Amino acid sequence: MKRLLVFAAVVVVAAMAPSPLLAQSNPFVGTWKLNPAKSKVMSGAPPPKEETVTIQMVGDQDQVTANGTAADGSPISFKYEVPSKGGTGKILGGPFDAVSGKVIDDSTREVSYIKGGKEMLQIRMVSKDGKTARETVKGTDPQGKPVSGVLVWEKQ
Repeated sequence: MKRLLVFAAVVVVAAMAPSPLLAQSNPFVGTWKLNPAKSKVMSGAPPPKEETVTIQMVGDQDQVTANGTAADGSPISFKYEVPSKGGTGKILGGPFDAVSGKVIDDSTREVSYIKGGKEMLQIRMVSKDGKTARETVKGTDPQGKPVSGVLVWEKQ
């Protein structure tokens, strides 16, 4: 469950870029560090001890790479791609089968994770200033356990 919350945190950041032409002004492209002290978990595992997520534009895809250490000391390592304009993406490593992103507006993105054809986890990330981001996580982990919380990210 700890890795699920971490994965959720990573996935949200991934679907945040509007288009390759707007990458320069996209508040989500770049390297983000989780601030565990400002993050709050309502159900599920505590936030990771530390985690860094890098979002970069690769063609018309946002490529997300995450590395860190879970609350229990186990390593975190995820990677996936999702279309910059939203749509179905591709999991390159992690507990879900598929990922889908949606662009709400310039400062808000949503990501859904799917396993066995069923939507399991939803994430909504908002960054109005491009320096900090607030991520709301809600759903179930790959084992079917409930997960919810708010994670705070700071751009490096």
